[in-house]
Order: sequence, then C-alpha cells, then structure tokens
Amino acid sequence: MKKIPLLSLLCILIFSCIGFAQKTVLPSTVAKWPDHLPWWKPNNLRVIQTNLPAYEAATLNPDSLLQDLLDCSANTLLINAGGIMAFYPTQLDFHYTNPYMKPNTLGEVIRKCHQHGIRVIVRFDFSRVHESIFKAHPDWCYISPKGERIINTDMYVVSINAPYVQDRAFKIIAEVIDQFPIDGIFLNMPGYQVRNPYENVYHGIDQNEYDKKAFAQFSNGLTLPTVEDKADPVFQKYLAFKKATVEDWSKRLHELVKSKNSQIAICTYMDKYVDIIRHESQSNTSLPYWPYTASDNVANAVNSFPDHVISNASIQQISFQSRYNAVEPEEVGIRLYENIANGSGLDISLMGDMRGYEDERNFAVVKKLYAHHKKYEPYFGKYRSVAQIAVVAPGAWPSGEPMQEYRGIQLMLKEAHIPFDIIEDAQLANRAEKVKQYKLLILPEITYLSADAIRTLKEASQQGTSLIATNRTLFDSPETLQELFGAKIINKDHDGAGFYLNPENKTVFKRFQKQKMLFWKFNLGLYDLKGTDQTFLPILAKGRPGPPEIIGGHDPTGYFAMGVKNHPRSKAVILPVNLGRLYYMHGYEQHKNLLLDAIDYIFPAATGLIKTNAPARVEVILQEYTRNIPANVNKKTTDGQILHLVNLTGFSGNTYFEPLPVYDLTFRVKSPFKPSKVFSMATEKPIPFTWKDGFVEFRVGKLGAFDGVVMDR
Repeated sequence: MKKIPLLSLLCILIFSCIGFAQKTVLPSTVAKWPDHLPWWKPNNLRVIQTNLPAYEAATLNPDSLLQDLLDCSANTLLINAGGIMAFYPTQLDFHYTNPYMKPNTLGEVIRKCHQHGIRVIVRFDFSRVHESIFKAHPDWCYISPKGERIINTDMYVVSINAPYVQDRAFKIIAEVIDQFPIDGIFLNMPGYQVRNPYENVYHGIDQNEYDKKAFAQFSNGLTLPTVEDKADPVFQKYLAFKKATVEDWSKRLHELVKSKNSQIAICTYMDKYVDIIRHESQSNTSLPYWPYTASDNVANAVNSFPDHVISNASIQQISFQSRYNAVEPEEVGIRLYENIANGSGLDISLMGDMRGYEDERNFAVVKKLYAHHKKYEPYFGKYRSVAQIAVVAPGAWPSGEPMQEYRGIQLMLKEAHIPFDIIEDAQLANRAEKVKQYKLLILPEITYLSADAIRTLKEASQQGTSLIATNRTLFDSPETLQELFGAKIINKDHDGAGFYLNPENKTVFKRFQKQKMLFWKFNLGLYDLKGTDQTFLPILAKGRPGPPEIIGGHDPTGYFAMGVKNHPRSKAVILPVNLGRLYYMHGYEQHKNLLLDAIDYIFPAATGLIKTNAPARVEVILQEYTRNIPANVNKKTTDGQILHLVNLTGFSGNTYFEPLPVYDLTFRVKSPFKPSKVFSMATEKPIPFTWKDGFVEFRVGKLGAFDGVVMDR
C-alpha cells in the first residue's frame, strides 16, 4: 500500500473539511446580517417557485431539486405545502391529502435547503377544496346568483366567510408551522372569487349564506348584491365589506404566524399585514404586448409601499390553458433585469421542478441573470429614486381603458428617457410627503380619488408640484376639476374619430413645425376651459367625409384639447383626451410629442437628468444606491448611482427576438458628486468619464441584453 506523506494527508483533510463546510454551513453573507433583522429585509431574494402538480410529488427528488437551485444561484425556494391539497402527512380530516405525496419529501427539501443557506417559503391556496370536502360541507363553498358552483375537475371554489377559510385555514397553517422549520408562507389567489380564471368564465358575486349574513351584519341589514354595478350604493358598500373582511382575515393570519415565529415571512399579492408583496409579470393576453411589465409592477409597488420587500414573479407559462409552454427567453430576460433595475429581487414561477421540464428554453437565461444578481448583490435592492416626476397608477392590477391610458403615458416617458416613479392611486394620501416632493405628477385617466388623496393633490399643487391630467381624470369630482384645472365637463364621452387637433402655437408645440392638423381617435372630451389661464390645441370639426373631391370643412369647434391653469407655485394642465391610449394602441409619435411638449412647457427641467443618444428601445433607469451589506443596514446616505440599461431592440411588437447590439452610446447624467470610478457590470471594466458642472459624461461602447453602469462616490 502506498504511503501518503503527512503534509499531504493534512492538506487533504483540511480541504475535505472546507468542502464539507461549504455544503453544510450557511453562507457568510447570510450569517453576517444582524440577528434582529428579518431575513427578507436585505431585499436580495432570488426565488424559484416550483408549482408542483399533484403527480410530481411522487417523483420529486430533494437532492436534484437542491442541485438545480444551487446551479441557478437561488437563495429562496417557494414550494407547495397545503390548502387545495396537503403535500405532507396532515392529521386534519378537512385537509385533503395529495395521493402521490411521500411523507418525508417536504421535510427533506427544507432540511437540505437550510444546509445550503436556501430559505424555504411554503405555498398555500385556500381558494378551493377537494370534492370529498365539498360533499361533507357544501355550505363552505361558493354559489353563484344562478345557483352554480365554480368547479375545476374535482376542486370546488370556497366562500371567504364560511368556516373553511375563517377557521380551518388557520389550523392548516398552524399544523405546517408546528411540523416544519419554514421561513415563510405564500398565499396564492387570496380574496373573493367571481370567475373561474382557469376557464375564463364569469359567475358573479358569491351568494353563500355565510356571505349574506356577514354582509348584512356589516351593512346594518342590507341585502347582498347580485350584480357588480359601481353606480349602485349597495355594491359600493359591498366593495367596502370585501376590503374589510380580507383585511380582518389577513390581520388574524399575521397574529397567528408571528405568535409562532416572528422570522416567518408572510408573502402574498396584498399589502396589509404582509412582509413580501408579490406581483406577477404574466404573458400578454392581447395586442399590443407590454414589454415593461416588470418595471411597471415593481416601480408601482416600491413607491406605493416603500416599507415592504417586493418580489415580482416572471410567470413561465403562456396561459392557464397552456401551462406547459413558456414565454420567450428574451422576454424573461427583460423581466428579470427590470426587476433588478427597479428594486425587486429575482423571482420565477415554474410548473413543477426543473427536471424533465416540458420547456427548458428559459433555464439558461434564469441562470445567467440569477448569477449576475448574486455576483453584484451589494449593488442591488437598496435604492433611492432620482425621479422628479411620478405617474399615478389606476390600481395595482390596471385593466381596460384606464390601463391603456396609463401604459401609453409610461411608454412616452420610457422612450424619451425621462425618469419617473409610479404611485398607486389609492396610496397617494399615504405617500403625501413624497408626493409633495415631485415637480410633476401625471394622472392618466384617474377617475376616482378619495377625499384624502384629493387633499394631497391640492397641497402638492400649493407647494409647487405641477399636474397633468388626461382623459376623464376626476370626472366624478367636478369641484376639484374646476379648482385644480379650471375645467368644466360638457361631454366627457365624445367620440373623436375624424376630428383634428391644431398645434398652432409653435412656441409651445416645438415638435410640430411641419404639422397643422393631428388626427384623432378614441375619446375626445369637450370641456369648458374658461377657468384656465391658457388654452391650446383647438379642436377642428369632422368636416365632410367622403371621396377626395368633397372632403374638407374642418372648422374650429370652439373647444380646446388642452388648458393650463396657473397656481401661485405650480401649473395644472388638463388634456381631456385619450392621449395615452392612442399612443399605446397605435404608436404615432405625434401623440407622444403632445405630452412631451406639454411637459417641456410647464417643467422644462424634466429632460435634464439624462441626456443620451440611446434608441427609444433602450430602457434607461437611473437609481441612487447604498451598498446592500450588513454594515449599511441603517445607513441613510448613498454610495453612488447606477444607470441600468435594458435592451429592448429585439421586441417587435408581438414577439421577442435576441436584442440587437447597440454601439457608441453616449450619456450625460446629472450627478451631485464626482465619481471615484465608473464601471460596467457587463464587461467588468472601468469606463472613462468626465465630470463638470454637476454632470458625469461617459460612453458605452457596446450594449448587449443589459448592463449596469456604476458611478461610485
């Protein structure tokens, strides 16, 4: 037998121990954070969610799952636990057990993940119960105004106010917490159900007896409505009832979880009584596609709820009906980098684990972006916005025409490389002090605001925040419309097809030197603007439609499409037209230029933060950052700026291709400090720069899919 020298033997033992330690000890980056700090607060999540179909529980291998997480640089796993079915050996007779479940799998997954410093959030879905539970307790389940149930194969939708959700759900969560050392709970599909989303069928307001009794008690005897009619005061009361009951349930859940372990994170799509707000970048259901979903979602949540950690999930599937087919890899890459650039960690939702996956095209992109985030982790997650403009969002999940108007306004600003924040309309009052710091607030068809939000707008206007409102904004508060904008509605729903706008004032509309008439489509509100100080964009009549021989007659109507009211320290612009929607749907640059000229007129410094020759399809996001390391937990000052660049040149409008490399990009960025160095995250090389008069200037020789240009103090 060959003898091994003592020194060699010692080296082998030492490196063996090091290797073993690397496999079993939490990484130092996790261990160094203060013990009193909740584990999610560093905002460095790299989540992979395995939405396990029941049958995959039979073949799930904890070792291979762990290896895939490590290969992807993930630090958080989100995996099924209970609700619809138990993925562990439950002792509760009202908790249906997955027939494919292996008793030790969930425990083994958690144990192995913890050995490698990976946190585990477990998933609950209390929206449905198995047929066996329904047959024993039909009174626990949803029933429509027509007496229908919402059923998916053998799963029945439940009623929020019935005993299953109000009592049994808490027992299920408690059982899991008592059995497993979990790091968090995620609640899927919380709230009231009115449709079957998996079949896209609307069923209506739940008429369960428990709901009827709870609503009657809440409303002092009113009858539960059967129709969703916003004009109905009873339905408005029902909306308040839904909000109150969901918040009450969330509060009780928070009390239960935190009483057991304050270090368990609560994650869901709502903001009250949760630690991590989850959002989703989903596939587009209609044209035009929206490539800014992650920027939209994260910027909205980050600025509306600054005390929360945001985790925006890139949903792998194309649709509920097409779960086994993924969206394009280029789209996933854009989503993930937009997450980073706007202040979220990384989050991807898969159908099952990564072994034997039906569509693996995105895995390389996930590994690349997750590794990038891990490598530069100290530069991410602790940002302060430099934006002087905020766009008000019509809710957290905008839809319909207000969504189109809102997206169109965003698109105009994105393409012009004008930095802006997003704040949800319902959060304006809660973010009052922040709102008053903006130089300009844009309200794209924000039709309803609370009294507190309106008061916030008025105070901001008084203190120097200018306003731009489009389309039907504030139509339900005519006195506010008159006071802030000097406008009075004559006809808010006026079809603009065939009408024209005249940008006759070329000192204001400088981008229209070669145009006298701008076509219109969609809504073109007719407003009395006598209360304004200036009117612009005369509306020209439809004239005579027909063959070329008879057209013409586009005479002034006496109405204007823009009014400006001067306040002592600010201006307020009313554009009672579907400006954003028109650009979002059709993309004629003339309509974008209307907004840009209006901004230049009342806030000319808007374009001064960033000057660049970058194409409109390069998304530019500027952030001040503080190094996200344990030593800086309480640090308030910043360590520099990062200019995030997302290359969307591969986006064609209805599909995604590899982005085209973009060369010789120049940037002039406002900076209150002279950087000690400037470097590219993509190339890992320094970038030559100059700094003069409060601006740093540099050149990016080549931009691939994305880059982060760091300007250190």
